[in-house]
Amino acid sequence: MMSLQVHYPWNRLKKGQGFFVPCLDTQAIRQEGLLKAMRLNVPNARAVAGVSKGLIGVWFYRLQI
Repeated sequence: MMSLQVHYPWNRLKKGQGFFVPCLDTQAIRQEGLLKAMRLNVPNARAVAGVSKGLIGVWFYRLQI
């Protein structure tokens, strides 16, 4: 099985903004995305699994603090 590279645009994200990553394994993507945010020193990074436009995935966002 081939795995895909996921692009996490943390460096372009401003406070209060977010992005959605469609996936089937939400826990793995959530962990990978938050780890990437930690490596890039992105403060207040959060992730929530959910459904957007009929696709299951993870919504990543930065708090507006």
